[in-house]
Amino acid sequence: MSALVTAADLADDLSRGAGKVLDVQYNLRGTPGRELHAAAHLPGAPHLDLDTALAGPPGAGGRHPLPDPRVLEDALRACGIDDDDEVVVYDQGTSLSAGRAWWVLRWAGHPRVRVLDGGLAAWQQAGLPVSDAVPSPSRGDLTVRAGSVPVLDAVGAADMARAGVLLDARTPERFRGESEPIDRVAGRIPGSTNLPVGELQNTDGTFRTAEEIRRAAAAAGVHRDTPVGTTCGSGVTAAQLALALHTAGIDAIPYVGSWSEWIEDPSRPIATGPTA
Repeated sequence: MSALVTAADLADDLSRGAGKVLDVQYNLRGTPGRELHAAAHLPGAPHLDLDTALAGPPGAGGRHPLPDPRVLEDALRACGIDDDDEVVVYDQGTSLSAGRAWWVLRWAGHPRVRVLDGGLAAWQQAGLPVSDAVPSPSRGDLTVRAGSVPVLDAVGAADMARAGVLLDARTPERFRGESEPIDRVAGRIPGSTNLPVGELQNTDGTFRTAEEIRRAAAAAGVHRDTPVGTTCGSGVTAAQLALALHTAGIDAIPYVGSWSEWIEDPSRPIATGPTA
C-alpha cells in the first residue's frame, strides 16, 4: 500500500465508506492544532493532538519523545479507530505532523496508514468540502503494540552516523549551528549529513516524485543497502523525512529524541560549521 493518497482518491474512498480519517493539524508556534481543526477539517475527521497523543511530555527524552502506549491507545480509540481500519492522516499541507502520525501509528503496530499528500490545502484546492462541526465517533478498539518498527536512541544515532547515513532534516543554517531558534544549543550530531526535508517537496507541500527523492538521497550518500537514520530538532521532521524516503522505497529509522535529546547529555559531542 502506498504511503500517500491524493485528495481525489481519498474522496472516492470515503464516498464508498472505506477507511477513517484523522486530523493532525499542528503548529510548533502559532495557532494550536485544535483551533485549526475547529475552523476547518475534513467532514467527520476527529482531531488527534501531536503534543499529547503522538508524543510524551518533554524532558530528558527531548521535546517530542515517544508517547506512552496507553495514552496513545486511549487517544486513538477516542477517535474511533479500530484494529482493522484503513487510516488516513493529514495536516495543513506539508505532512510535517502527518508524517509523525504516520510513523507513530506504524510504531504502534498499525501499518494500514496513509498520508493525504498536500493535506487540507490539497483537499480544498480540489474543491472538496470541509466542516467545522465537532465529530463524535464511536469509541474504537485499536490495540497499540509499541515497538512494531525500529527506532533509534542516542547511541543508535551515533552508531548510524558512523556505520551508515544519519540524515538531518533541518535547514542548513540549523544543521551548521549558525541559527537555532528553538533549542538551547546549536549544532548537530557529529557525522550526520544534511538533507532538508523541504528539498523533497514541491511548493504546494506535496512530495516530489520517487525518482527525485532517490536522487536527492543518493547525493547525500544513501545508496543501495545503506543503513539510514533520520534526525531533526525533536523527532517530528525526522518522521516527515522518513515518510518522504519511504515513498521512494528507502527505509529509514528516525531518532525520535533527535537534537533536543542529544543536547541533554553534556558528554555528547557537538559539531558545527560546514561539513568537509
